[in-house]
Amino acid sequence: MKNRPSLAGAKVLLADRHGLVREGLRAILARDGRIDVVGEAASGLDTVRMASEQAPEVVIMDVDMKDLGGGEIVRQIHARHRETRIIALSVDTRLVAAMLRAGAVAYLLKESAYTELRRAVDAVCRGGTYLCPRAAAEAARAIRESTDGRAPAARHLGAREREVLRLLAEGLSAPQIATTLHIAPTTVETHRRNIMRKLDLHNVVELTRYAIREGLTTLDR
Repeated sequence: MKNRPSLAGAKVLLADRHGLVREGLRAILARDGRIDVVGEAASGLDTVRMASEQAPEVVIMDVDMKDLGGGEIVRQIHARHRETRIIALSVDTRLVAAMLRAGAVAYLLKESAYTELRRAVDAVCRGGTYLCPRAAAEAARAIRESTDGRAPAARHLGAREREVLRLLAEGLSAPQIATTLHIAPTTVETHRRNIMRKLDLHNVVELTRYAIREGLTTLDR
């Protein structure tokens, strides 16, 4: 995506599991008149699929889509369309660091969307970033704590390893993961060992905490 001097004709995909929220976001953007909403998605998988099909310049997405963690949605979109700009929306700031690490370029609280969403779209279309004040404060805190020896970011894992990690964190056994991903249980165990080695984690509890922090899952299902 080339940086835009203006919003004229900017293609935007909306993603939120609540229809009323999507309707509200569409209404906010419609007030501008220059933004073209090319689709709406109600799940993480639909968000990835529609981003691939519609090739929007901007995806405005809820970080809690249930079927996929917010960070994983960003990574899957960028695997197909690296230049797509992602604006993350949430009711709180707990996933700011994870979403920025995954590749989002803006983070807004839903309570501030009415006044800040169009400014955020304008900023990211011009090649910039946008954080609402509370998100900026949380990002600053995360940066200050970035040298505390925590595990590396999920980008150090392969796509299949991230899938296995997400399913482990959600409580699935190796045979269940094998069935879900159509691989052998021994392959799942190999992935699990590699994940723990790469991240220097030592048990499923640590893996689960890590997966939540990185936005791979919310466990709120």
